[in-house]
Amino acid sequence: MKKEKAKKLSAGIASGFLNGLFGSGGGVVAVMFLRSILEDEKKAHASATLMILIMSAASLILYGLYGHVDWETGLKFVPGGIVGALLGTGFLKKMKNDKLKRLFGLVLAVSGAVMLLR
Repeated sequence: MKKEKAKKLSAGIASGFLNGLFGSGGGVVAVMFLRSILEDEKKAHASATLMILIMSAASLILYGLYGHVDWETGLKFVPGGIVGALLGTGFLKKMKNDKLKRLFGLVLAVSGAVMLLR
């Protein structure tokens, strides 16, 4: 039981650190850890969303206090983000776990390549 508690604490710290550093980058680590703890791909992705929400709220408060938030620009993305979240949730429900895992890996690989090449 202690080992599992340490694993969860480590996952939280790593996810929170990356979220604070990159702004929601902790979700990737959260999914990886949750996948091993929950052993269910869909639950791992959905549960990571809970972690991201809470970590992002904490990060947003600190980013705001430090003057790093462009509220006007950021809020313009919210309506599209809500539509995208609804669509993504619908796809998650229908997608098979193995395809979800591959798609997630592909998105990470493409994102990584874009970040390295730009």
